[in-house]
Amino acid sequence: MTPGGVVDTRHLRRNPLGGTSLPLAAHLLLGLSLLAQPVWADEGLEKSTRKGPVKATVRLEPRQPRIGDPILLTLNVTAEKGVELIMPEFGQVMERFTIIDFVKNERIDDQGQTVSSHRYELQPPRSGKQTIPPILVEFVDRRNGSKPAPEGFDSYELLTERLSFEVQSVLPSDVQVELNPPLGELSLMGPSGGRVWVWVMGLLLLFAAAFWGWRVWLASRQKARRRSAYEIAMGRLTELVTRSRNEPEQVDAFFVELSAIVRWYLENRFELRAPELTTEEFLDSMSQSPDLSEGHQAMLREFLRQADLVKFANFVPSKQDTDESVTAARRFLEETRQAESEGETSDASRSVAEVARV
Repeated sequence: MTPGGVVDTRHLRRNPLGGTSLPLAAHLLLGLSLLAQPVWADEGLEKSTRKGPVKATVRLEPRQPRIGDPILLTLNVTAEKGVELIMPEFGQVMERFTIIDFVKNERIDDQGQTVSSHRYELQPPRSGKQTIPPILVEFVDRRNGSKPAPEGFDSYELLTERLSFEVQSVLPSDVQVELNPPLGELSLMGPSGGRVWVWVMGLLLLFAAAFWGWRVWLASRQKARRRSAYEIAMGRLTELVTRSRNEPEQVDAFFVELSAIVRWYLENRFELRAPELTTEEFLDSMSQSPDLSEGHQAMLREFLRQADLVKFANFVPSKQDTDESVTAARRFLEETRQAESEGETSDASRSVAEVARV
């Protein structure tokens, strides 16, 4: 092989059939060189944003994932010496994905800069086009001669770039899949001996005792959670309203956070597993809840559909639409808070009655 990487063929033997055959060593070198080259490589999708002394970079790997494969989202933020970083809360704008793993890290480099990172392992809910909305990073500039924050605000705000990608399906679009059960219908089991009834009755008594103890513990735990759910949700809502939402990316992040506040409150106030369900699944579950009146259900249905239009359909609401959504969220928190203080006695009585029936 010459210094330029070209194989010198002057010393090769002539094959009796007219071809040229490479020595065994040359074959091995060629095979190793092919193995050293990657068969598939995905450099990921990366975008950076800088505001003053702070730089934020979001990176998504792989660039074109397949449905069922996890994706890695990394947020790296670097701040100059003397700048205080306020990283986003866990799961901010990630509610449309399932979070499998989360790792955060912060260090000071040789130049005195703060380097902080959040690493998410996410599971996309479906194939097709997906979006990672802008992520909000805040900071306070405590360097000599610098203004710590804008007039009337506690900190500066930096929004990362939106990441758009497409999740590939594992099947071609023209494939028709027919599902067939591996086994036929199972036959009924025959009658067993009378000793089984003794075990059944014992298990029923054990279950009744355990159920009574669990309901007593759950009632006390729910009271504590219900008292704090309103205060936490209202505090987050008040802080959210102060954020700027003049740009489309800011409006998208605003509605994602607003929807997350309401869903979190529903989970802790009414024991509805809101963050784990799609909007349609949650609306169906909500309609079966005895704790929500028809008026509150209608209010939530309109609120969540408005939020979904902004998050998934690229709908840009007017200032009036945004204000109405905030008013609806605040009204729902206030009205259900009043209802919970009036209904604690009836809830406790209902729990005792249910245990008595068991």
